[in-house]
Amino acid sequence: MMFSPVHRFRDIERKPEYLHPEKCIPPPRPGSLGTMWFIRDGCGIACAVITWLLVIYADFVVLFVMLIPSRNYIYSAVNGVVFNSLAFLALASHFRAMLTDPGAVPKGNATKEFIESLQLKPGQVVYKCPKCCSIKPDRAHHCSVCKRCIRKMDHHCPWVNNCVGENNQKYFVLFTMYIALISLHALIMVGFHFLYCFEEDWTECSSFAPPTTVILLILLCFEALLFLIFTSVMFGTQVHSICTDETGIEQLKKEERRWAKKTKWMNMKAVFGHPFSIAWLSPFATPDQGKADPYQYVV
Repeated sequence: MMFSPVHRFRDIERKPEYLHPEKCIPPPRPGSLGTMWFIRDGCGIACAVITWLLVIYADFVVLFVMLIPSRNYIYSAVNGVVFNSLAFLALASHFRAMLTDPGAVPKGNATKEFIESLQLKPGQVVYKCPKCCSIKPDRAHHCSVCKRCIRKMDHHCPWVNNCVGENNQKYFVLFTMYIALISLHALIMVGFHFLYCFEEDWTECSSFAPPTTVILLILLCFEALLFLIFTSVMFGTQVHSICTDETGIEQLKKEERRWAKKTKWMNMKAVFGHPFSIAWLSPFATPDQGKADPYQYVV
């Protein structure tokens, strides 16, 4: 769908009085609402819980159906450590993506005092979001689920119950990568286990009855294949978006580029941190992105 400038739901004026600042409630003082970011959306919370349950189910089948009953202790130990390490990193990335402020613009900051503090020069333009009553920076978009304007918003993902934006895109990319890896790992182990069970006695290749074992393995195979495809596509889409420095919304709306073009490597470092290190793969490392001033409202 094409969006013309008229349908962007933005009030564009050059004088503070035309932005109707008297209709805006001043933003709350920092720290008055706490520091934890969590979206109270029923659908998103349900999807996030389902995500954790599916990973736990996969871990249960891998451990108690395939690895623990195996007579090859080295095979079981190596695959158990690898799978559980990747699963832990996937859930940690999901946790960070869900509870990290994606780059929300202060709500209700379109007050007369704040607009005047910007000290706009003649010809400069500011954007006001009529939904959350905020003066939004360039490349910010309003999320109807989060009910906030998000800087460099890519999309709202119900599976992490949060927007993917400037501050948490790294964690979302790691989440999709680690889920894809454990899905691939699970598929490979299911394939080897089926071959092992066909060659040996089905009653000895699992702690469960043969029909139960087959059902559990088929369900895991279906889950792993589905999420391998889904997360691989999402991972590739996100990496492409980062390299081109163009969010999903900007691509969908085909917005005109008004920001400086950088190399793909610089764009990657802007998301994962400076300089390149093993911390890029860690959901516990907060990237030092060297961000610009979040209140760049000039167009």
